[in-house]
Amino acid sequence: MMRSLLLPTIVISLLVGILSWLWAPPAWAMIQVELSDLNVQDCPQEFAEGMVASFSSQEANCFMITGKAKNASGKLVVDADIFGRIYDANDNPVMQNRTRLGSIDQVPPGISDFELRVSVPTNLKTPLKLKQFKASGFTSRIGR
Repeated sequence: MMRSLLLPTIVISLLVGILSWLWAPPAWAMIQVELSDLNVQDCPQEFAEGMVASFSSQEANCFMITGKAKNASGKLVVDADIFGRIYDANDNPVMQNRTRLGSIDQVPPGISDFELRVSVPTNLKTPLKLKQFKASGFTSRIGR
């Protein structure tokens, strides 16, 4: 008798597992945001005053990275993490072992402007080079 109940229980459990995996809530799906038209400029004076490099007391220069964010999903994307690599004029990495540079709070559908403030040690030569920039986020806030 126990054996006859075991097979249907296993089949039902497998079906529920597969269906719940296929129909995951949309917030779990990461949405890619294309970043383009990237520019680097000095920060306005009010942002730059007293800057220090991340995790250091070393003096730093402040830069604003601006560009366009293309959200082709048709949905509002929130908490979009920005990833990329920044190099100095001599091709030295500005932020070693760190590719997440910041975030964009909201990216509406279509193309919108974004900006990101970064601090760079004063001993690195400019102009800065930006490579492999991209962003990804969700349709609703995660973990809040």
